[in-house]
Amino acid sequence: MEIKTLETDILIIGGGTAGCYAAYTLGRICEAKVLIAEKANIKRSGCLAAGVNAINAYIVPGKTPKDYVEYAKEDAKGIVREDLLLSMSEGLNEVTKELEHHGLVILKDENGNYQTRGNRNIKINGENIKPILADMAMSKEQISVLNHVNITDYLVEHNRIYGAVGFHVDQKVAYVIRAKAVLIATGGAAGLYRPNNPGFSRHKMWYPPFNTGAGYAMGIRAGAEMTTLEMRFVALRCKDTIAPTGTIAQGVGAGQINAFDENYEKKYGLATCERVYGTTKERKEGRGPCYLETIAITKEQEADLYKAYLNMAPSQTLRWIESGKGPAKENVEIEGTEPYIVGGHTASGYWIDNHRQTTIQGLFAAGDVAGGAPQKYVTGAMVEGKIAAEYMAEYLKETKQAVVQLKEQADSYLKEYELYFKNQNQMIDCEQMEEAMQKIMDRYAGGISTDYQFHERYLKIATEQITQLENHVRFLQAKSMDDLLQIYELKERLTVCLSLIKHMKTRKETRWPGFTEYADYPRVSHNYEVYINSYLEDGKRKMRCRKLVGAQDWPVVFRFDDAGTLIYGGDSL
Repeated sequence: MEIKTLETDILIIGGGTAGCYAAYTLGRICEAKVLIAEKANIKRSGCLAAGVNAINAYIVPGKTPKDYVEYAKEDAKGIVREDLLLSMSEGLNEVTKELEHHGLVILKDENGNYQTRGNRNIKINGENIKPILADMAMSKEQISVLNHVNITDYLVEHNRIYGAVGFHVDQKVAYVIRAKAVLIATGGAAGLYRPNNPGFSRHKMWYPPFNTGAGYAMGIRAGAEMTTLEMRFVALRCKDTIAPTGTIAQGVGAGQINAFDENYEKKYGLATCERVYGTTKERKEGRGPCYLETIAITKEQEADLYKAYLNMAPSQTLRWIESGKGPAKENVEIEGTEPYIVGGHTASGYWIDNHRQTTIQGLFAAGDVAGGAPQKYVTGAMVEGKIAAEYMAEYLKETKQAVVQLKEQADSYLKEYELYFKNQNQMIDCEQMEEAMQKIMDRYAGGISTDYQFHERYLKIATEQITQLENHVRFLQAKSMDDLLQIYELKERLTVCLSLIKHMKTRKETRWPGFTEYADYPRVSHNYEVYINSYLEDGKRKMRCRKLVGAQDWPVVFRFDDAGTLIYGGDSL
């Protein structure tokens, strides 16, 4: 492989929502040289690639940022970082205004005010939201983009980051990128579990199938502390199309009903996890299928739904048209998806301080990979990108860090790429291993087939079998760069799976029924009103409990000594 060595002040890994807004912010506040490495193309990558029809995190008139913190805290049953939520919430409206200034169409009423959708949402025409963000990110000459480059490993020495290594997904080119500070913004992890739609349609899922947990995996391998991975996310979606249900529930006020037209929402609770749990429980007890009750909506409301879904999930609109039965004629059947690890909806991700710095000095995290602040959605990810960018700029001034080569470490990662091309006579291919992983996770780690339940003995089996798969990855063969990409995406998922299982086993309670249901411990326990954190040390996953952080504790800032060792990373138990 051809090897290219690049140097920059700041490396942003992932050109999605948080990465783009971080680059945009850096271009406005400093003259640092910034490089964005994006696995796809920044114009249409990440969760916003297909567009979105609402801003789901916005402080509407009559509400305050503290109200948003309380909403997110209640929805997550108390396991949140209130300090992170507050600093995020305070910036939601500012970044929304900035998006509108750059061309995002926000719908307005007859008085010129934003059209609200519920207590925290506003309506938009968002098909082009990602190209807008990409243009914002690239608006300054100091910002450059490496499209189609997959970053696989950090360059870390003495708990300080000095860059990363990756490869081009189409060309036989490897990259060694040296940087003074790094922002990880790659998104969460999909594809760990067997999805709703198997085989050819397995990509039809709630979260982008190309978000494989790469950022989590790199951090785990480098020894970064991770938090609350056990708070998995299961989305409630329209059956088969896996289109969003919130657009219907909030847009036209449709309630959840069972096959006997009984509304079951209040029976189980209105938290996000409880909506999924109720749907699963009703079906399991013979009262399914379950639906969103839309038959009573007006033709005007139906037309609005057709348009809304064309902006983000056109398969749902096409299904209505093809069947000749729109939502005004037929209730919309709903179901839960497979579990995901995603810090934009739950508190899963890197353990970070209020500056969004991780426990590795110089490595910052924003968006879906950043833990502690659920319900951040699009605008919350943008705010985190902005906060990280502001403190990265300060970090460059304060540390005056020289770029360290770490050539031996970089060479070891490059040799690993070459080994996959040299492997011969493999007995199993990457796709078969991925299916095996998903089957193991589904059966033994609380997937769809077990109604999201798991037992301690099942988790033990899952650990053993996922470890066996991970040990076999080194024998896989790559015949093209696309093969190499798939191998590394599998490696990333397997790494995340093992950490996830460890977290699930450690929290001996069921705090989020519908998301994570520990059958051995079916109730909430006050002993687990803590953050469950993990880190890799000498090849072994170590667990740590940390005290809950309230808004009054802001700001929590990590401290490192001159050697890069973390000397304060939050209060441990």
